[in-house]
Amino acid sequence: MPEPHTPGDRLAVERRTIEPVPDSERHGTPRSQFTLWFGANMQITAIVDGALSVVFGADALWAIPALLIGNILGGVVMALHSAQGPRLGVPQMISSRAQFGVYGAVLPLLLVILMYLGFAATGSVLAGQAMSKLLHIDTDAGILVFGALTTVVAVTGYRLIHLAGRIATVVGALGLGYLVVRLFTQYDVGAHVGDKGFEAATFLLAVGLGAGWQLTFGPYVADYSRYLPRDTSARATFWSTFLGSVIGSQWAMTLGALTAAVAGKAFLPDQVGFLGDLAGPAFLAFLIYLVIVVGKLTVNCLNAYGGFMSILTTVTAFDRRSRISAAARAAYIVGFIAVSMVIALAASDDFLTNFKNFVLLLLTVFTPWSAINLVDYYLLSRERVDIPALYDPDGRYGRWNVTALTCYVVGVAVQIPFLATKLYTGALTKKLDGADISWIVGLAVTAVLYGVWARRTANPPAETIHPAPTESSVQAAAG
Repeated sequence: MPEPHTPGDRLAVERRTIEPVPDSERHGTPRSQFTLWFGANMQITAIVDGALSVVFGADALWAIPALLIGNILGGVVMALHSAQGPRLGVPQMISSRAQFGVYGAVLPLLLVILMYLGFAATGSVLAGQAMSKLLHIDTDAGILVFGALTTVVAVTGYRLIHLAGRIATVVGALGLGYLVVRLFTQYDVGAHVGDKGFEAATFLLAVGLGAGWQLTFGPYVADYSRYLPRDTSARATFWSTFLGSVIGSQWAMTLGALTAAVAGKAFLPDQVGFLGDLAGPAFLAFLIYLVIVVGKLTVNCLNAYGGFMSILTTVTAFDRRSRISAAARAAYIVGFIAVSMVIALAASDDFLTNFKNFVLLLLTVFTPWSAINLVDYYLLSRERVDIPALYDPDGRYGRWNVTALTCYVVGVAVQIPFLATKLYTGALTKKLDGADISWIVGLAVTAVLYGVWARRTANPPAETIHPAPTESSVQAAAG
């Protein structure tokens, strides 16, 4: 029986790290996943992501449905990862040891850590700009203040992050809803859309931006569904996560695409300032800056929390620990946020171009990981996992899974001829008039290759093996 929780518990520092969450501590409903992911997506970086599709050549009339297609495709993959949480009760990247091996999972983990640092840094730049306008300080000071807020929430952990998500859901819906109304009342939006015809390259760029946004949540989405009771419906978890993430991101990205269409070059140098000006009077601009800070606080806490979990998963693969002290946990999180602050303070002025290339690069390295994890979990292992073996290099999953690692490398490599980035454009991309379909190729090739190859080597248990209950968890269940 789950232990009772009082309202004050939400301010208590989280005790769990990478170990399985015992049934006695499971609680909540799938609805919590909707508010968390809706709130995490109703924020300034998603607006910028949507604006990129127009800034780099697409007409908003075509960019908006393209972003929706990308959000839906990526959202399906992301929500399938989320549905694993209640069933297994472990962090997402710990569960990937079942595919890659206890040591082998470190390879994608290193890339995941870089992803969290990148998103935390870019988000801090935008939040720092909003904080500077709120407090009338310079942007660097705003970044530092925002970093301190992020540290408090991320160190406290799971419950306070969910509370921040619920607040961001309400604040984001009101704030971004108001901005949409202002956009249509202050500008002749219709006169700025529909001028360009359909272009495959820019349409696929927008699809990739939407899909990439969703897929980057994959490596940590189950971290927030693992506290749900084990008997929680996988379907309910899937749909709550999917709808929250897709609706929230599409709303923000649509606003971004339309804003970029009407603003033109005025949006490029100061995205935060433009939205504040769009809000109107000073008091309303103040509220919009506050909305930006609240939205970024939620998602940056996810990045800091996920970064800490990924670092811990990497370290404990080699020392075989399954938990750490609260002080060590706090030190990891503070260290991660400090590094992201340094990156944010040194960020280039060419923010939009660098951010676009960053998102598309992440798409390249994470689509093969998602393909392997989902094919193995749902089609080969059929949701059966030996959970204690995830922490034992000598157990069922071993140290390295050559099959998965080889398929992962192949999945990244096959995308190279189809890439379209500032640093490199693939030979086949040029023949496709610049259209970037690399992530589609990577997802399909990896899924097929791993599905065929791993079917011969997979060794799932007859049913999911859960860890034996500890004395403390037994006492919690009884009391």
